[in-house]
Amino acid sequence: MSQKATEARHKKAEGLDTRAPEDILALLASGQQDAAGAVDAAIPALAEAADLLADALRSGGKLVYAAAGSSGLMAMADALELPGTYGIPRDQIVLLLAGGLSSLGDMPGAPEDDVVLAEKDASVITEGDCVLAVSASGSTPYVLKIAEIAGSRGAKVVAIANNPDACLFEGADVAVLLQTPPEVVAGSTRMGAGTAQKLAFNMLSTLAAIKLGHVHDGHMVNLRADNEKLRIRAAGMVAEIAGIGFDEARDFFARADGSVKVAVLLAAGAADAAAARELLNCSGQVLRKALAELDVTENTVKCAARR
Repeated sequence: MSQKATEARHKKAEGLDTRAPEDILALLASGQQDAAGAVDAAIPALAEAADLLADALRSGGKLVYAAAGSSGLMAMADALELPGTYGIPRDQIVLLLAGGLSSLGDMPGAPEDDVVLAEKDASVITEGDCVLAVSASGSTPYVLKIAEIAGSRGAKVVAIANNPDACLFEGADVAVLLQTPPEVVAGSTRMGAGTAQKLAFNMLSTLAAIKLGHVHDGHMVNLRADNEKLRIRAAGMVAEIAGIGFDEARDFFARADGSVKVAVLLAAGAADAAAARELLNCSGQVLRKALAELDVTENTVKCAARR
């Protein structure tokens, strides 16, 4: 039996298949909850990693996810949601999955060992990128090779694994250990380890988005509002942030060509959409800073008019 924590047998799993369904589900739920707690100890590392993510995206670099198997599914869920949720350009998000997207039909295991494929896939990585390399065991050859290549090219590497002393941590700029307990079904890391990875990805990408100015008072102010539900949500954000009625907010949102940030600045007194965008550019796309600058500008104008 492997000595890796992710492969060990859970102490309460003996006789699992003989128990009542409710008892099995209760143990499975408990295992997931225990695994979720692993992110608490990783918070300092995740905070450090979020700086690397935000710096790469801010400077025009790419955020590259490198993973295999169940970890790849967790990475894919995070990667695919960033453009819509936070307006991060699709061409700045890259998903390197062992076997490629075409392998998702039956999730074969062989591509995890394919370092030649990893070398080919890693060709997209350049200096200035940030690579999120994730592997529950921390020893997946495909992921290890991509992390190695990324480091040699000057990209930043954030390594995420569920085993202490994982090989993946060697040479990484930030090592994120999600030390989950043994799985209720030994080695089935789609369960506890995957749960912890999903939480870590959510936390990491959300903090990076906050640092990039895409969140204001808990609102996703850089979302891509490409359906009616999201357009209503966006107008609601404008109304709440600007302190105006919904109908007025919707008008500002239309004038802003679908940008919540621009709409809020228009409601706050920006002369037009172009002026609002210039304020955002000067404020690093941070709405709070742009609003403060707008307030300073308006007060300056008012003071000059009184003289």
